Amino acid sequence: MPSSTPLVATILPPYEGFGPGQAGAVGTIVRLLSRAPGFRPLVIGGPQASATFADVPFHAVRAAPWWPGNVNIRYGAALLRTLSRARPALIEVHNRPELALWLARRSPLAPVLLFLHNDPQAMRQAVTSAERARLLRRLARVVVVSDYLQSRLLEGISEPAGAPVVLPNAIDLSALPPPSPREPLILFAGRVVADKAPDVFVAACSAALPRLAGWRAEMIGADRFRADSPDTAFTNRVRADAERAGVRAIGYRDHSVVLDRMARAAIVVVPSRWQEPFGLVALEAMASGAALICSPRGGLREVAGDTALYADPDDPLAVASAICSLAADPARRAAMGQAGRARANAFDAPVIAGRLAALRREVLAGAGG
Repeated sequence: MPSSTPLVATILPPYEGFGPGQAGAVGTIVRLLSRAPGFRPLVIGGPQASATFADVPFHAVRAAPWWPGNVNIRYGAALLRTLSRARPALIEVHNRPELALWLARRSPLAPVLLFLHNDPQAMRQAVTSAERARLLRRLARVVVVSDYLQSRLLEGISEPAGAPVVLPNAIDLSALPPPSPREPLILFAGRVVADKAPDVFVAACSAALPRLAGWRAEMIGADRFRADSPDTAFTNRVRADAERAGVRAIGYRDHSVVLDRMARAAIVVVPSRWQEPFGLVALEAMASGAALICSPRGGLREVAGDTALYADPDDPLAVASAICSLAADPARRAAMGQAGRARANAFDAPVIAGRLAALRREVLAGAGG
């Protein structure tokens, strides 16, 4: 793009991965949104363990050890030099309210936007309603990925200074594997942590598989989004339970492998027991044409709408019943897959990137940019 095109500096959390085999949900979404038309991207993050995505300019900074304060502040201090050289038109901070506020006070040359992918009430400088009201007052915009997160942001705030913007997460439909024949496969894909309830998936499969001749179950994931993710007491326990239940646990796999499995799985289960801020795995399952069973918590209903079958994650037998119901009904699975694909079009990367570009233009117009 020509140098006159506005530059946007996107700030990752300091430990977020941004490359093949190391990117989590935030890094993946930032990569997709870097394609917003009419803007030049520069992604800034912490040091990376391996090569970053080749299609997005990336600059690594290391938190300044000499600067007083916690890691967010020391990271911010290191960012200042890069930002002063780059002179971006906009600064977009992901998932760090404290860092966004700190940069807004110290980088007056560019408006600062905050993008929230998780519950703000669990984040520094956003726990109380007074702190969240200050975010809306002092930042150019606060962007959330779901109506659920918007409600958490606004909880206890009677008269917000500015309305938060809901911008859903995106998926690149053009990058999905081509359609393939569905296999009698029940799939879980995600982090193997208690919040994502892989133990519920294993328990449900333990109850369901003996009743489903010819079907198999598979679990993809590890404690973290990387190939060298360490084992934990929880992952070891779930893996042992999976082996006893006849569930194949294959550990971490790159995102492309996950999408390939989803393209072939007949059923994908997203049994999250926590309040999902959005539900990217559910969206990927829908877009891949799998029949989706998911928890009704957090933003999952916003993502899946009426294209999924919902089951209480506190009741593994209810999840097992849902699995058996879909396994016995190929016509219903096909209809759900078709409906899921259609719904996923609203989340396609060009659509969401276009909405982001419009928001950026609005912010720049309001700032006289």
